[in-house]
Amino acid sequence: MQIWVGLGNPGPQYAMHRHNVGFMAVDAIAEVHGFGPVKKQFQGWTQEGRIGSEKLLLLKPATFMNESGRAIGEALRFYKLGVDALTVFHDELDLAPFKVKVKRGGGTAGHNGLRSTDKHLGPDFRRVRIGIGHPGHKDRVNGHVLGNYAKSELEPLTDLLGAVAAEAEWLAAGDDARFMNEVALRLQD
Repeated sequence: MQIWVGLGNPGPQYAMHRHNVGFMAVDAIAEVHGFGPVKKQFQGWTQEGRIGSEKLLLLKPATFMNESGRAIGEALRFYKLGVDALTVFHDELDLAPFKVKVKRGGGTAGHNGLRSTDKHLGPDFRRVRIGIGHPGHKDRVNGHVLGNYAKSELEPLTDLLGAVAAEAEWLAAGDDARFMNEVALRLQD
C-alpha cells in the first residue's frame, strides 16, 4: 500500500491558491482513477483506490499546511508503513510553472508543509514537485504562493493536472523517470 498526500490549506477561500496545487493533484487522480468516497480520517480527508496493482490511500490534511506532518504521520503509523510508501504532491517555487519533477529526499526550501512532514517523518519521502514559478523577488513570494491562479493559467493548470492523473500508473509502479517523461510529453501538445 502507498499513501499519496496532497499538500494544501483547507477551506474554500484557499481552493485556487497556488499553494493548494497538491490538493488539486490528488483530487484529479481520485477522479480519473475512480477512487472511493471521501472519508474524514487522520486529521484530513482520504479516498481509497487502486492504480494498476497498487492499493493507494490519498490524503489531504485538514491541519493547515504548517501542521500537515501530523496527519501524514498518523496515516503512516495506522497502516504501519515507512516513508518509502509515502509520496507528497506540493507546489514548488523553484520550478517553472506547470513543470513536474519527482525526487526522493531533500530539503524543505522554506515550504511549511514539507518542513512539517520532515519534522514528523524525516526527509526521505518521495516528492512530486509541481512548479508554480518564482515571482522574481522574495518580498513577493507570500502573495504569489497564497494567490489564486490567474484566469490565463487555468487551461495549462487543467492540462497539467490531467497529465499527472493520466500518468499516475508510472508513479504507482515506482518508475519516477517514466512518469516525468510521460507528463512532459502530454504537456508538449
